[in-house]
Amino acid sequence: MTADLPVFVRGMAIGFAMAAPVGPVGLLCIRRALADGRVAALVAGLGAAVADTVYGAVVAFGLSHIIGFLVTQQASLKLFGGAFLLLIGWRSLMAEPSLGPMQRQGPGLLKDFFATLLITLTNPGTVFGFLGVFAAIGSPDMNEHAAMLVTGVFVGSAVWWLLLSAAAGAVRSRFTPLWLKRLNQGSGMTILLFGAAVWASLIFA
Repeated sequence: MTADLPVFVRGMAIGFAMAAPVGPVGLLCIRRALADGRVAALVAGLGAAVADTVYGAVVAFGLSHIIGFLVTQQASLKLFGGAFLLLIGWRSLMAEPSLGPMQRQGPGLLKDFFATLLITLTNPGTVFGFLGVFAAIGSPDMNEHAAMLVTGVFVGSAVWWLLLSAAAGAVRSRFTPLWLKRLNQGSGMTILLFGAAVWASLIFA
């Protein structure tokens, strides 16, 4: 039974489960791995891992006032998050392919980190996802073990991004500039669709 696992391992399972579904952040990390190497992809993934940890902490520590704020501000978060996804999608669509040996450095890595951080933080569904997963897997005594659980969430999420960036980086040498251009176009269109879907949810909610 998952509920019988040590708290840290339970947190890792939650973090891994929350990170694994392929979405805009996964597409961005794959692009970064192919264009700039696995380090750039890992840094981008860690931005999402930090955001997952923030929302995991909100649930684990029972910060009901923050959860309430997220509920009341869902429309604003979706509006901003959708616009940010549309911007990222457009830039991905128009990006020129590059398979040079230089790794992304300094400001470029920070930009990737904060891009995925913002994408994940502006998705109010993330915190509700944590509520559901915590309920399904089982929560420990939060007064004693919340910090250990949240640490596990970060490690589990980071492990997923490490595996994804390593896998994408391993096939980098097989890609040609034309293939990368097609990947840019495909991922850009997909991210644009994610952004449009977020905005559509505001209209049809």
